[in-house]
Amino acid sequence: MPGSKDAIVATLIQSFADAKQGSSPYPHWFLKNCLPSDVAAEVVALPFPAPALGGISGKREVHNATRKYFDAENMAKFNVCNNVNEALQDRRVTQAIEKTFSTKLSGTYLRVEFAQDTNGFWLEPHTDLGVKSFTFLLYLSTEPTHANLGTDIYDAEKKHVGRSPFVPNGAMIFVPSSNTYHGFEPRQIDGVRKSLVINYVTNDWRAREQLAYPETPVA
Repeated sequence: MPGSKDAIVATLIQSFADAKQGSSPYPHWFLKNCLPSDVAAEVVALPFPAPALGGISGKREVHNATRKYFDAENMAKFNVCNNVNEALQDRRVTQAIEKTFSTKLSGTYLRVEFAQDTNGFWLEPHTDLGVKSFTFLLYLSTEPTHANLGTDIYDAEKKHVGRSPFVPNGAMIFVPSSNTYHGFEPRQIDGVRKSLVINYVTNDWRAREQLAYPETPVA
């Protein structure tokens, strides 16, 4: 059935199988067609207002009060949030992640943020190392001017060395380590840059309300 959990599972697994790997400055993968097209369109259309930056950026946590997640509340309100989470929690998907990207997810917790970035947004280089065990940056907005709005990649000295493609329904994936520096260089954003920031996090994650299933770790 279009938009069902099983349809999302199948599309995710195929996108992992087709992923293109880069090895420098750290292992990372670029993906296409991560979600069924109708599901991607439904996510883009979610009626969450883009938060105002108020002239402050550099870290997402400075705007914690206005960040949106596929949490229990939004899973109850929006079927697409529920279906995406169910697919990402499904053992078929987590096993495919473990096999394709050489990581372990058992005991981790799913966290999905719906990010909406507007002009003035930027992120300093950071690694995600710590409580994040897996990072999956899924790009969604379809404006042609967003083609240059991919994730910036840095080497171990935080020198800018590249940028992921920003392809609607495409993604960048990496397994956080001490050198997985990434961020977002300041540049013009027309409209709203929409993406899903998908992480599997350890039990040490404190903001349990952000998690999809705070009482149910990955099997």
